[in-house]
Amino acid sequence: MPAHRHGHEPLASLTRRLRGKNRRVTGPRQAILDLLRQQAHPQAIKQIHSALPPGECDLATVYRSIRILEQAGMVQRFDFGDGVARFELIGDGDDAHHHHLVCTQCDVVVEIDDCFPAQLEQKIARRNGFINLTHKLEFFGLCPSCQPA
Repeated sequence: MPAHRHGHEPLASLTRRLRGKNRRVTGPRQAILDLLRQQAHPQAIKQIHSALPPGECDLATVYRSIRILEQAGMVQRFDFGDGVARFELIGDGDDAHHHHLVCTQCDVVVEIDDCFPAQLEQKIARRNGFINLTHKLEFFGLCPSCQPA
């Protein structure tokens, strides 16, 4: 599994990828891509909107743009069980497969590259008659800053 990369792909490359997927490159989409490429962790729509320069685009445009970027396979949606979808840029050539630790108190997110051994995934699939198995795995707990002294 390739390591998940953030911020390594230049904006010009991202806009070429978007055009290559037959999507228009608009100012708001460029701004959102540029913002996401600089983030280390998945961002909620409202976080994205508030981080954009004032007047760059309205909240509805952020929602529409994220949906288009997700359909184009350029961003991935994460759900950490709190009812808030978060989105992260998928780098070119990145399989986007990684997991997170989420603090249940302060909502800090830590990306982890550790994963199930392939043999365990295959065993689970075989035992239950599934094929083409994939998974998403998120861990929840208290980060070091939120742990009682």
